[in-house]
Amino acid sequence: MSARDRARAAAQPVRPSATRTLGRPVPRRHRILLVDDADGIRSYVASLLELRGYQVDTCEDGRRALALLDAGAAPDVILLDVMMPGMDGLDTLRQIREKHPGPDVVMLSVVGRAQTIVEAMRLGAADYLNKPFDESELEATLRALLERRGLREERDSFAGELGGNDAPIWRSDSMHRIRDAIEQIADTDVTVLIQGESGSGKEIVAREIHGRSTRRKKPFVKVNCAALPGELLESELFGYEKGAFTGAIGRKPGKFELADGGTIFLDEIGEMSAGLQAKMLQVMQDAAFARLGGNEEIRVDVRVVCATHRDLERMTRESTFREDLWFRLNVVSLHVPPLRERRDEIAPLVESFLARYSARYRRPRPQLSQRLLRAFERHPFPGNIRELENMIKRIVVLGSERVVLESLLAPRDDAAERRAASLERVIAELESTAGQLPLKEVGARAAVEAEREAIETALLRTGWNRKQAAQLLGVSYKTLLVKIRECGLEPAEG
Repeated sequence: MSARDRARAAAQPVRPSATRTLGRPVPRRHRILLVDDADGIRSYVASLLELRGYQVDTCEDGRRALALLDAGAAPDVILLDVMMPGMDGLDTLRQIREKHPGPDVVMLSVVGRAQTIVEAMRLGAADYLNKPFDESELEATLRALLERRGLREERDSFAGELGGNDAPIWRSDSMHRIRDAIEQIADTDVTVLIQGESGSGKEIVAREIHGRSTRRKKPFVKVNCAALPGELLESELFGYEKGAFTGAIGRKPGKFELADGGTIFLDEIGEMSAGLQAKMLQVMQDAAFARLGGNEEIRVDVRVVCATHRDLERMTRESTFREDLWFRLNVVSLHVPPLRERRDEIAPLVESFLARYSARYRRPRPQLSQRLLRAFERHPFPGNIRELENMIKRIVVLGSERVVLESLLAPRDDAAERRAASLERVIAELESTAGQLPLKEVGARAAVEAEREAIETALLRTGWNRKQAAQLLGVSYKTLLVKIRECGLEPAEG
């Protein structure tokens, strides 16, 4: 095969197999580039590694190796002979490190001189093997390098998540209190439990804790405990060894290992199974664990931040959550209030989301109408910040606010529930009077509740345009104003 053909073949991306075992994708084959001037060595090592599942490219000198890399080849590891004619291994290593810093390089030589080894390591070699080497020695070296490489890549990807522009809006008194608490605890390693409704911003608070801590340059690793069943969640948290279960064809580090030195964020920890709660308690006490299928004790330095929308204290009383784990988690507790209790933060959140998604989707920034902004101010936001964010995202992508505005002004899905609640209030009052309330008055009060609901719906659908609402209801403008006051439907100021 010519150098050009090798370059073309080596530059082709390796596609991960679509085959899955127990829900886990089969890992891609790792690519090795072997550079050695001896035909016999190239043939032997290439056959050896290909039998073990590696994808191997070979070339006979440093210049051809650099040509392959310049053409787009992207090996995971380069096996590089030291003694070659022309450009020797150390000169080749020097240029590889300058121009292609990605692959790990293992030096190969029959000369075991200490000075050569020291110089190779100084130039950036990852390891050094003396010829002739054992098959097991080569395999162990590659396995260690590839495992370390995978750990490094995952850590980099988690650390990169911190580069986003999600940040809390410190506008309400409740968020001011959370900010003050974060400033007090950020530089400590105490465990933090963040509680609040789904979508209220618990993850943003967790990232803020990490970002203000001394661990901020280390990984922030998020695990959603509700997204995986118990057996998969355990392997995700603690990793596994080869052969630990069907489909475990190699060692995989867990999220606790990836978070070493940084912060692990366990979202929705209230969904964790009882068995995993026990193991979690042990890990938090000992700062050590073993991978699934392994006996080696792995020690980590990790700060634990948890979040849940559930009432863990009540769950402990009901014996659905371990009381000892609850005490271990609840060192510092922060409660993030729902968006409906932080309405002064809606406007700055809208501005933030508009800027973010206009830039992300390369769309012109929409100008929102006052009618929509008023609808935002009145909307209860059962989905909290996440609901508002999705609305703004939809507006930016569609280039129109019409769909969102119509959904906000349409009669709410809970209208039947509110009617039932109104009737229950009337019935409760009837019961409190020991049946002395005349049936005629019961009907009148129920009618008032129905009238109030009809007026509120009309006002919402017209964006609080009273003249249009009066026409919609078939009454005079003056009559509607009187009814609005009687029903206590005057909009809040501002």
